[in-house]
Amino acid sequence: MAFLDAFKFGNDLWDPSRRYETSWLLPPWLFFACRALFSLYAFTDLFFTLAWACTHDAVGGCQTARRSFSYFTVLTYWGLAFYLAVAAAHTLSYMLRSGRDSLLARLPRPLQALHALFYTSVVTLPFLVTIVYWSILYAGRGFPSTYDAWSNASEHALNSAFALFELVLARTAPPPWVHALWLIVILLGYLAVAFVTLADQGWYTYSFLDHDSVGGRGYVAAYVLGIAVGILVIFAVVWGLIHLRVWVTEKKLGMEGKFVRGTHQGVDHNSEQRSKEQTAQSFV
Repeated sequence: MAFLDAFKFGNDLWDPSRRYETSWLLPPWLFFACRALFSLYAFTDLFFTLAWACTHDAVGGCQTARRSFSYFTVLTYWGLAFYLAVAAAHTLSYMLRSGRDSLLARLPRPLQALHALFYTSVVTLPFLVTIVYWSILYAGRGFPSTYDAWSNASEHALNSAFALFELVLARTAPPPWVHALWLIVILLGYLAVAFVTLADQGWYTYSFLDHDSVGGRGYVAAYVLGIAVGILVIFAVVWGLIHLRVWVTEKKLGMEGKFVRGTHQGVDHNSEQRSKEQTAQSFV
């Protein structure tokens, strides 16, 4: 039954000190502004890339734009852009309601749990994208144009910078270990997308999925297994870094968070411990 408990949403008090909406260093208005600005930049890159492809036949036209939705890099960048937008909205709601009954606090518990998983994906998957691109996919010969350099820097470097911002400056607690399982499920879901794309359109999204290019199906399996192990390692490192950040900022420096002026929502460690114990047994 303990295994089945991992798939429950839980019924404890969720995030009593508004960790997902606040920062230990930045005041709420500045935290909101940074999240909104980063989201705007990411969406600008994504929509400009679609428009650029559709207006330049040399890069494949609108067919290239449509194909972009089959790439893991692009899908995770869309996810990052949307998370930053949603997180900015939650921080804004927290400010407008003076720290009480914010939008995130009023959501149904399943959506709160999914928001927690959304955060975990945002602080892990971009690092996987960056590592795989620069270590496996990048040919090392530079980029043919300024646009290509900017686009690749945005989606394969700044993505990790945005993830690092959330990892370091948000007040989030370490994610429950069951999130590692759901990250594997996400990767398996993308693998299905890649092979559906192959079956429907006849092309591989990434060269390491083509058994003819890498030397056999065994090598494809090795790449897939390596990436799965990689995300587990990244998750463990991220968990450790978040644990270290909470320990340093709250336990050693006493910086429990920057809250709305006129309110003090310092950490109630007893409430958070009860919440943490049940969250560790929750669905996400």
